[in-house]
Amino acid sequence: MKVSAHPEASGSPVPEAVDDRLANPPDPAARLLGRLSVLPALLVAAWLVAGLPLLLAGHFQLVPMLVISLPLAAVFVVLGLRWTPGRTHIALPVRSPDQARTPWWAVAGVLAVAVAFGIDQLIYHSEFLIVTRDPASYVNFGYWIAHHGSLPIPQDASAFGGTYHGALTFQSFAFYQVGNSVVPQFMAGLPMVLSAAIWLGGLKFALVMPPLLGACGVLAFGGLVSRLVGPRWAPLGALVLALSMPEQFTSRSAYSEPLTQILFLGGLCLVIDALNSDGVAARTIAALGGLALGLTLLVRIDGASDVLPLVPYCGLLFLGRHRQAFPMAAGLVVGALYGGLDGYVLSRPYVDSISSSLGPLGLAAGVVLIATVAAVVVLWRRGVPGVRWKWLPNAAAAVAVLVAVGFTVRPYVQTVRVNSGAAAEQVIAGFQAANHLPIDPTRTYWELSMDWVFWYVGVPAVVLATLGAALLARRCLLGAAAGTARGTLGRAQVWTLPLITFAWTIVTTLYHPAITADQPWASRRLVPAVLPGVILLAVWALSWLVWHLRGMDIHRAVYGGIVFCCLAALLLPAVITTFGLQVDRGGPVGIKLAATGTALEKTYAGELGAVNRMCRRIPHNSSVVILDSPTADRFTQIIRGICGDPAARVSAPTRPLMRQIVSGIVADGRQPVLVGSSTQQLAPYGGPIKRLMGVSTTVDPSTLTTPPTTPQPFTWGTWISEPRS
Repeated sequence: MKVSAHPEASGSPVPEAVDDRLANPPDPAARLLGRLSVLPALLVAAWLVAGLPLLLAGHFQLVPMLVISLPLAAVFVVLGLRWTPGRTHIALPVRSPDQARTPWWAVAGVLAVAVAFGIDQLIYHSEFLIVTRDPASYVNFGYWIAHHGSLPIPQDASAFGGTYHGALTFQSFAFYQVGNSVVPQFMAGLPMVLSAAIWLGGLKFALVMPPLLGACGVLAFGGLVSRLVGPRWAPLGALVLALSMPEQFTSRSAYSEPLTQILFLGGLCLVIDALNSDGVAARTIAALGGLALGLTLLVRIDGASDVLPLVPYCGLLFLGRHRQAFPMAAGLVVGALYGGLDGYVLSRPYVDSISSSLGPLGLAAGVVLIATVAAVVVLWRRGVPGVRWKWLPNAAAAVAVLVAVGFTVRPYVQTVRVNSGAAAEQVIAGFQAANHLPIDPTRTYWELSMDWVFWYVGVPAVVLATLGAALLARRCLLGAAAGTARGTLGRAQVWTLPLITFAWTIVTTLYHPAITADQPWASRRLVPAVLPGVILLAVWALSWLVWHLRGMDIHRAVYGGIVFCCLAALLLPAVITTFGLQVDRGGPVGIKLAATGTALEKTYAGELGAVNRMCRRIPHNSSVVILDSPTADRFTQIIRGICGDPAARVSAPTRPLMRQIVSGIVADGRQPVLVGSSTQQLAPYGGPIKRLMGVSTTVDPSTLTTPPTTPQPFTWGTWISEPRS
């Protein structure tokens, strides 16, 4: 491919460029960075492809997983890394061959950022085990399948002598009671990955897996920046992402977003590599890229929206007779089928519970698929239609600016309200009271979604990203106008898929985050694609500005000052929010810099030890009945799964009912154990009362209209009695 000057694409004259193949001979540093950045995606894909069939068959166990996943991983790694292009695509024309090569310091910089991020997250990783929100649910889900190898979870009603006409139930937070079984919430992708850590070293290793996944996500993003902007800019992109609070927040506890990042960003890297390859290499890498992208559905069902733009993109590849088209589409279909099968068979109650969101998404996916197939059939003989309207490239650039402006002014013209049910509205009201805000339980605060991006990466990053999106949209359409007649995707072909994918995901996520809006909880929506997309576009725009500055006749000191200010504008906002930097009174000069953020705070500390002590204090051969809803919601699955004791809850305990339940347990030859949040709950039912568990820790803050800062205290205690019939 020849990189040449195109004044109409950038709006200003471009000096004569060096031919890309001459400027980019085989480059060992580029190949190494390219391979390292997709390696995590290939390994995760192999593990998930092997794991789901075994889980469906009830044989998700260590030996079968190793027997199947290790050879599969070897195949994926060999095929995926063998043909990694030995040259980096240069986003802008280069003025000398040396500028086209990947310097080793760029590779070292990306690796240093990823490793430092992983170490920092390991130091401050959480011990989120008590089931109050998703991370603990994922860990308990993973622990169950690691030790039992199958789903659903049996209720063990026989251990209680029967269910007593519905008095005993078995559900809890994120674990549904379905018939005679208990079904975990969420998709099985992350729990299957956590199982590997549990097999390796138990719960302690499972709790340190998220930092490793987060570091791999940062590495994958560095590889994507290298491919789309240039290797010299890759360390900066990785560093901005690593400094952002949402990236750190989701990498300290077991959230699904970092694992999604690995597959999503790694899949995009593989697709770009496929476009820069020929023959068998192009087909093989395209298939692996499509598979990685499709498997995001196995981790997050919302991933269906993120990969939706691949459908029309594959249509463009088919019309252009590109050899990557069929393998990429096939890989995407296989990965998506894995997610669909998991959702339909293993996570059906969860999928049904979010049907109000998935319904429109499924309808949109169906429309896009039908429209794409119809377009391919109709246009097959003519090929990719050319861009004939000269105004369209400029209009696309203008739309990018208008969308950014629209989201920025949205809080001033709209207040989003949704009737989300009594439970969700009660949660919002509690957050509003804690934040000293007017009580309005129907408010979602989704209109502030652009403010979230401002908080976490800064206004300069959004401005640069908007500039980058506008310029790239214009370049892609101008390239399509010049290149589609020759059966190509245009001169900006490697940017086409990332641009439409990130643009679609950013717009849909910011418009409808579909999450409880307390921060930093809601910031997880930004992690898979929104923040990476904004940072990627911002770094590209900065490279474009620097490229033009180099062509101007300005003093080197002025040039250096401008570049330094731009770099600071990208880095400082993330640092300020993540570390909570602010100026306080005090110090030798009367003022001092204080850090009140979450960067140096460890949340949910002590929960692992508290859970282990609780399990040791439950007598052998016990059947545990929990008497109050808050305790049951948090601990039923912990007692059932981690402690290994049958557990149930009773919604309205009375002395006659509890006497009957205790007698049934004793008749079954087991020890009845009652659990409550206070001694007063247990006193009416007899038996010695003692403390079962106590934990005093800090949890993530919950703010609605400001960036989150200091973690909040959290204290919980449970008590146990052993009545005799």
